[in-house]
Amino acid sequence: MRIDRFEDIEAWQLARELTRKVYALTKKAGFDKDFGLRGQIQNAAGSSMHNIAEGFDSETNPEFIRFLRYAKRSCTEVQSELYVALDQQYISNDEFQDVYDHAGRTRAAIRGFIKYLMAYGKR
Repeated sequence: MRIDRFEDIEAWQLARELTRKVYALTKKAGFDKDFGLRGQIQNAAGSSMHNIAEGFDSETNPEFIRFLRYAKRSCTEVQSELYVALDQQYISNDEFQDVYDHAGRTRAAIRGFIKYLMAYGKR
C-alpha cells in the first residue's frame, strides 16, 4: 500500500483513536478537575499522533524515524499516567485496561513502522 498522506499510516490512525479515548476519559468527574494530570495525559496522547504527522513531512527516513520514536515514547507516557488516574480513582480498572492496551497496540504499530522504514524505506 502506498502512503501518500500521514492519515494513511496505520500507526497514526491508532494514535488518533488513543487520543480520542484519552480525551473521553479526562471528561469524567474528578479527572476533569485535575488540570495537571488531565493536561499531561492529553498532551502525551496528542503527541503520539502529532509526531507521526510531523515526521511524515521529514526530508529523510532517519529524521522521520526520530519523530516516530518520540511518538512511541508518548504512548508509554500515556500508559504511565493512566496509573496515576487509576490510583486517584478517576477511572475504573476496565477503562484503565482498555486505554492501556490501546496505547500498547499503538506503540507496537509505530515500532513495526520504524522497523519497516529501517529495512525497506528509501527517501
